[in-house]
Amino acid sequence: MSEGSGGSVTVDRAAGLRMFDEFRAAHPEVPRRDDVEVVCWGDEPAYADEIAGLITTGAKRATATLAAGYLAYGEPFPPLGAHWVLCDGAGSPRAVLRTTQLRLGPFHSVDEHFARAEGEGDRTLQTWLDGHRAAYQRQCARIGIEFSEDLEVCFERFTCVWPPELAD
Repeated sequence: MSEGSGGSVTVDRAAGLRMFDEFRAAHPEVPRRDDVEVVCWGDEPAYADEIAGLITTGAKRATATLAAGYLAYGEPFPPLGAHWVLCDGAGSPRAVLRTTQLRLGPFHSVDEHFARAEGEGDRTLQTWLDGHRAAYQRQCARIGIEFSEDLEVCFERFTCVWPPELAD
């Protein structure tokens, strides 16, 4: 789940769980889970606000994370169909999201449709490649591996399911 799972942003987990409970009250078919993640994407408040804004406006419906990052930090891959709460740069919940598609593949296997769905920059494949190559090179240096375009990436698509005015 990490495009930076919080960094210097402290999420309000209690408020996030309250938002998830509101969602569940409106959708009783969704099973209760005690392990709902309440996350912030971005390692600083301004970036977290930018990502939350892209999601709440509908521009961002995908993310990509190095598989080696999940392994290095001992995090599980996101489960297909899981619901989770996204917070902004103040740590406040903004939306409940649901993972709808997962694909593991090498970095170089990304296509223009996925780059567009990720919603950042000018949404082109070249911008996606340039930005993610730089970010993954920094991450690889932190975890002690060499970056290669053959490294596995978890390509994740999601929908916004709550609040109702933002739902896809």
